[in-house]
Amino acid sequence: MTRAVVLPAVGAPLTIDDIDLPAPGPGQVRVRLAAAGVCHSDLSLANGTLRQPAPAVLGHEGAGTVVSLGEGVRTVAPGDPVVVNWAPACGGCHFCDLGEPWLCAKAGDAAGVPYAKLARDGGELYPGLGSAVFAEETVVAERAVLPVPAGVPLADAALLGCAVLTGYGAVRNSAAVRPGESVAVFGVGGVGLAVLQSARIAGAGAIVAVDVSPAKEELARAAGATEFVVASDRTAKRIRELTGGFGADVAIECVGRAETIRTAWSSTRRGGRTTVVGIGGKDQQVSFSALELFHFGRTLSGCVYGNSDPARDLPAIAAHVRDGSFDLGGMVTERIGLEGIPAAFDAMLAGRGGRALVVF
Repeated sequence: MTRAVVLPAVGAPLTIDDIDLPAPGPGQVRVRLAAAGVCHSDLSLANGTLRQPAPAVLGHEGAGTVVSLGEGVRTVAPGDPVVVNWAPACGGCHFCDLGEPWLCAKAGDAAGVPYAKLARDGGELYPGLGSAVFAEETVVAERAVLPVPAGVPLADAALLGCAVLTGYGAVRNSAAVRPGESVAVFGVGGVGLAVLQSARIAGAGAIVAVDVSPAKEELARAAGATEFVVASDRTAKRIRELTGGFGADVAIECVGRAETIRTAWSSTRRGGRTTVVGIGGKDQQVSFSALELFHFGRTLSGCVYGNSDPARDLPAIAAHVRDGSFDLGGMVTERIGLEGIPAAFDAMLAGRGGRALVVF
């Protein structure tokens, strides 16, 4: 048995339960978690913004140590430190063949297959985003684990599994920030902090952080922001004032709200690039006039998992961690146990803090 945080039904309060994990089957590995980040996507699964069969064990940003292997596993061995990859590419679908593993058609298949049972009644449980890392141990496919790069502390490595790959990829792969460009970052949560650090590493000029909470200014500036703006109906105008009257070369939205996406777009200069990282609900509608689409000549793009290929991007991120230019620990504003996850969800809803990290 292992302890886990369980979502009994969409919208229901979380519970802490004992669960029975099966031995890993063919092509699977069992991982003892060292740490798990509490991501806004977990909250979106819990409240139904994102689809997830329930009851489920949530959590998708984690790192730990391989405990045991199923038949045929060749890439890892017991004792290996690994990062859990919640969107493992199959390598053979249409999108993988195009060299776009972040869009893999089969990456989410595991989330719809029961993987464990409640110890108290034998009820089947589903793994949140195929990962289920809000638990002391989990069982995932071999392709859903990645070796922890040398020089990266195991607990901090959990952040690589979502926030850092997403934020770094948004800057490098999606927005393709060039040295000297101005960047506006909307939302100073875990992903936003990774975006700010990545923009600084990319050599951006003015880096403007935007958040509803004034208390996040110190956190944002430590991550690389040169300016901080408290969100209001003047946000777009203020960003234009801070960028010579033109607007930011690049705006990266990490919130997933229609109003914020619209503001990010309006904060971008003519010919600039707006990248949407935040995951919003299907009822969040964003409107643009046909004339402004022509007149401003901006590019608006979505960004899935930072448009990242972990095999390519993790070594690059690890190099920045080792040389001190990317501070994983600085993203963590609270270290908690499993019982602290509901409060961490409440803090996200209230716009407080950066990344809460469950440490086992």
